[in-house]
Amino acid sequence: MKQSVLVILIAVLAVLGVSSLFVVTETEYAIKFQLGRIVKADYQPGMHFKLPFVNNVRKFDRRVLTLDTNPEQMLTAEQKFVAVDSFVKWRIVDVSRFYTSTQGNEVVALSRLDSIVKDRIRNQIAARELVQVISEQRVAIMQDIARAANQAAAEFGIEVVDVRIKAIELPDDVRESVFRRMAADRQKEANLYRFEGRESAERISADADRQVQIILAEAERDGQKIRGEGDARSTEIYASAYGQDEEFYAFYRSLQAYGNAFGSSNDVMVLDPSSSFFEYFSSDTPEER
Repeated sequence: MKQSVLVILIAVLAVLGVSSLFVVTETEYAIKFQLGRIVKADYQPGMHFKLPFVNNVRKFDRRVLTLDTNPEQMLTAEQKFVAVDSFVKWRIVDVSRFYTSTQGNEVVALSRLDSIVKDRIRNQIAARELVQVISEQRVAIMQDIARAANQAAAEFGIEVVDVRIKAIELPDDVRESVFRRMAADRQKEANLYRFEGRESAERISADADRQVQIILAEAERDGQKIRGEGDARSTEIYASAYGQDEEFYAFYRSLQAYGNAFGSSNDVMVLDPSSSFFEYFSSDTPEER
């Protein structure tokens, strides 16, 4: 009988010992309650103690969590509907406040966070026109939403790490209107580029033509100069040669004249045989005559 009581006592002590210990990991917050009242919430990772049947412990995830919201219709500044699909990255930063404001119910926390984020998205969309909403301003919009949502969620012990808009869907009629406007804008830009290209081409062509005229003029000038120098040199050589042997030079010029005069069999010339043109056809030299 004593052995049975001893075994039961040991078992009870073991149960009490196990139930008086709890472990907190790096990814968890832990809150210790005493009769429903929070007595401690700043536990570090490791093993901790509690009083069995007096204290109870609840744990919450301290990692960054994701809230994937449902798409919702929203109005832009020009009263056009868009369907906005987004998600939120959030985490608990004050576990005591989180528990007090939501009773530790994550469903309640997510519902409130969803309402906060969608209200901020709706305000940002309503303050902008459709073209701004779907343009590169989306980055600035998401930053403004995350900042405003973070301020509002602080009362629940929640930090909004980031808000991302996954997609902005347009109704069919609005989508077609936006596409037409975007196509018109791109066409306008293309026409501007073509005009600037033609203007540049004409400017380059005109400059090339001017350069060609300058080069041709300079070439003509240099050619005339070279030809003039050649003619002067030729005249100088002829004069020098003529001065060395005037008789031979006269004979040579006569031979050239004969070649030019009698070069064609169809030519007819009527001349006096005693004229000076036939001077070298005589057997006598000019000196002997």
